[in-house]
Amino acid sequence: MVQFTFLNYLTPQAAFFFVSYMEKTFIILKPDAVKNRHTGDIIARIEKEGFTILGLKMLHLTKEQAEKFYAVHKERPFYADLCKYMTSGPVVVAALAANNAVQKWRDLIGATDPAQAAPNTIRKLYAESKEANAVHGSDSADNAKIEIAFFFAESELVGR
Repeated sequence: MVQFTFLNYLTPQAAFFFVSYMEKTFIILKPDAVKNRHTGDIIARIEKEGFTILGLKMLHLTKEQAEKFYAVHKERPFYADLCKYMTSGPVVVAALAANNAVQKWRDLIGATDPAQAAPNTIRKLYAESKEANAVHGSDSADNAKIEIAFFFAESELVGR
């Protein structure tokens, strides 16, 4: 992956030129984060940490969308509860770009269990529990591509 450390010195408009060469990741602000009005704080943190937001939207997942998105977990005992939780209220989905975006986001959000999360990580600050843990993040660049395509048409992504 090409590293663009000079992006901090460019205007935001000029930096968008380089976004197509940067790694992308997909995130969800889960129902608990939206319900508890942490959306603005988390988005501000995303920008503060140097991510470029390529696409962002709020929606209410249908049961069918949740089941399809989390199909990889279908055989796991938590699958039904996860789908129920993810349809319990609005979510915010976003496609982000940054150098090493997947790992950078995973480091920023912290451990799944907020009790185990490092100080000042998003889950330590905003998660309610291991199940209601505020955010989702792609686990690989390949999965990020799949997850971004699940929620966004190419025409909805800026700087792609």
